[in-house]
Amino acid sequence: MDYVTLSNGIKMPQLGYGVFQVTKEEAERCVSDALEVGYRSIDTAQSYFNEEEVGNAISSSGVARSDIFLTTKVWIEHYGYDACKASVEQSLKKLKTDYLDLMLLHQPFGDSYGAWRALEDLYEQGVLKAIGISNFYADRVVDFASFNRIKPMVNQVECHPLNQQIEAKNWNDKYGIQLEAWAPFGEGRGNLFENPVLTEIAKAHQKTTAQVMLRWHLQRGIVVIPKSTHKNRMEENLNVFDFSLTDEEMKKIASLDTQTSSFFSHQDPNMVEWFVRMVEERKNKA
Repeated sequence: MDYVTLSNGIKMPQLGYGVFQVTKEEAERCVSDALEVGYRSIDTAQSYFNEEEVGNAISSSGVARSDIFLTTKVWIEHYGYDACKASVEQSLKKLKTDYLDLMLLHQPFGDSYGAWRALEDLYEQGVLKAIGISNFYADRVVDFASFNRIKPMVNQVECHPLNQQIEAKNWNDKYGIQLEAWAPFGEGRGNLFENPVLTEIAKAHQKTTAQVMLRWHLQRGIVVIPKSTHKNRMEENLNVFDFSLTDEEMKKIASLDTQTSSFFSHQDPNMVEWFVRMVEERKNKA
């Protein structure tokens, strides 16, 4: 496993297992499988509604808690100082742990400043080993890094060969913030798994296109958290440290960049309204 070192000196595995869209019914089994095949970084969130199952899997895995890098995220309805602090306590209980390796603010909306102050305090108390943000665009990154007591250590954003976040990475790098990719395969949109450039490179290395995409992220210095519910795919995604892409191959993949989200823009007011509606719908969900 390769590691990145965050701005506060904490080491973070560069490849982890993400549980977005893994159901409550499958989450415990999937995380158990991921830990069994060798993952030591697990990424969940309050809004995934599977923290408890993730905690069950970790506590019964036989893997020492100190060997696992555990990330979760505060959801928008828990923003504001007091609400954020209370929600972190709930996450700790569900995850059956007394500390978190990384806590992120999940979306750039609402009282994110109040929530961040809560994370800063919990970080200084040692409850959170690292704190960061998610889905913050470059302008908000500069804002957050400049007008808070503690700069974010990680920013988790959409990143894959069709949306390579080159400018975003430059800005995050400037402020010492580690970029982490959600949807490192773009969820296969735009026929990414069958892309001829990726297919050609995969054939040359006797790897899959998924493995090529993960290797591309790693060589860019980006943290990745691929998700699969299949144990053999988990093993495949972990098997990317025995080959390297050439400079020419990296350039070919760079040419695929559309500089456009494959999902949506957080700066679209229609999407902001969608998040507002989702928060209202989820308020009473466990």
